[in-house]
Amino acid sequence: MLRSVKALVLFSLLLCLPVVAQASRDHAHNDAELTLVNEAGLPAEARETLHLVKQHGPFPFPRDGVVFSNFEHRLPQQPRSYYHEYTVKTPGAHNRGARRIVCGPLPECYYTGDHYRTFQRIKG
Repeated sequence: MLRSVKALVLFSLLLCLPVVAQASRDHAHNDAELTLVNEAGLPAEARETLHLVKQHGPFPFPRDGVVFSNFEHRLPQQPRSYYHEYTVKTPGAHNRGARRIVCGPLPECYYTGDHYRTFQRIKG
């Protein structure tokens, strides 16, 4: 009985390995894995948000400046409260939309246009 339980546990672990490996490949753990974008290459609304971040506000959305927890592990790992997120207005959206600027200590900022699935490091 014990032998079959051990075999079942080992088999279950082996089944999970491809999923874990894929998840690891999907996470960007350092800046080398992020694409770069010049500030001029950002949408106009993102440039406006970045300008407000550099001025420390005022921000148009109540959640602007909240801690970004990096649960997706798309940005380099840092201690909690290292990153903060800011809404980038989306023309025609009736809510906050999917676009954000996420910053560590300035000038370290990132742009996502797809609600944290991908990020670009903003050169600045």
